[in-house]
Amino acid sequence: MSELRLPTKPSLNRDAVKAIAAAAEAEAMRNNWMVSIAIVDDGANLLHFARLDGAHIASVEIAQGKARTAMRYRRPSGALEEAVASGRTALLALDGITPLQGAVPIVHEGTIVGAIGVSGVLSTQDEQVATAGANALTEVPRQ
Repeated sequence: MSELRLPTKPSLNRDAVKAIAAAAEAEAMRNNWMVSIAIVDDGANLLHFARLDGAHIASVEIAQGKARTAMRYRRPSGALEEAVASGRTALLALDGITPLQGAVPIVHEGTIVGAIGVSGVLSTQDEQVATAGANALTEVPRQ
């Protein structure tokens, strides 16, 4: 019999998550934006969370919801916000969806390995912080 070989897939590790979080926090701090930042793995499980000083309480759940939405639907959460705005209001009936701009998938070598969601300022600014974090993955050395 031939040996069964399972496929391998990239996944977020501690170093990558730290780099992503640091880049997102740096972007928020550079702009003096008080936000909450959530990073989830490819199963939408929380890996990292930070609530920067002064970020409002509601941003805690919103950032996590945005990150999980971006991961589960494999696209920026803003795409779902646009879909709802264009009349696809049935999306609002889905469990666990936060269709608000501010989260993006984290991609490594063409594979979505997680997502980062941000909440606390304007949605476009939230997405700017999330994008800065997600873009940091390309700077993490391979091991």
